[in-house]
Amino acid sequence: MTDASKEGHGVDGEAGGLRVNGGVVIPRAELSVRMSRSGGPGGQHVNTSSTRVEVVWNIRRTLVLTEGQRARLVAVLASKLDSDGGLRVVSSETRSQKRNRDLAEARLAETVRLALVVPKKRKRTRVPRGAVERRLAEKKRRAGRKQDRKIRGDD
Repeated sequence: MTDASKEGHGVDGEAGGLRVNGGVVIPRAELSVRMSRSGGPGGQHVNTSSTRVEVVWNIRRTLVLTEGQRARLVAVLASKLDSDGGLRVVSSETRSQKRNRDLAEARLAETVRLALVVPKKRKRTRVPRGAVERRLAEKKRRAGRKQDRKIRGDD
């Protein structure tokens, strides 16, 4: 069990999908998974095993999102989408293909979950009168200090 699935995100064993949040579960059939050789150091092992995992989920073609959710994801994740609407996540941190797949899926779920969160609207509040008075008093003190530094001629 991965860290992400312990927190309620990640692989969902019952439905056979990737749980994003309480309302969104990405079916495995919508995920495109591709393995390739991982780059970087690793000696002989890196040349023989395909441990790099690439998971792609097409946001524009998925059936699990409402139109509002789809529009939000396309807007928020625009820089991470390819021309077809695919969100690509890659993992090659470990030497285990399964662990890299779990990491990539957890990262995909986390990315989508964070993008679906609508930030609260900021409530405008008035600046307290005391804060305004303190700011103006400090400005007067600073101006007075600078006036005192000036060289004055004979009065």
